[in-house]
Order: sequence, then structure tokens, then C-alpha cells
Amino acid sequence: MSSTQQYLLDAYRARSLGEPVPPAPGTHGRRAGRERRSRPARHALRDVLGRWRRRPT
Repeated sequence: MSSTQQYLLDAYRARSLGEPVPPAPGTHGRRAGRERRSRPARHALRDVLGRWRRRPT
């Protein structure tokens, strides 16, 4: 099932139950991308290795 089909099914269920309709797919895509770019770069591998090295034995 594609994301569009799932959205249409969820929207139909929400309308029939009197609940608010969920946002359409891709509605918050630009905001999520902007937030991802605005975060400082993290070095996951370096962080993991640093924690592993400092781990008590």
C-alpha cells in the first residue's frame, strides 16, 4: 500500500469517526529537512568509540 493510499484510508476513517484528518504525506517534509540541516553535525562513530573506550572494565 502506498503512502497516498494509506493517507486516503486514514482520512476516510477519521471523517467517519468525527476525528481530525491527519496531515497529508509530505506536508512537513521541508520543515523536517530544514531542522535536520540546522542541527550541528554529529560524528556518530567517533562518539560511540569514545564511549566504548571510556567504559569501566
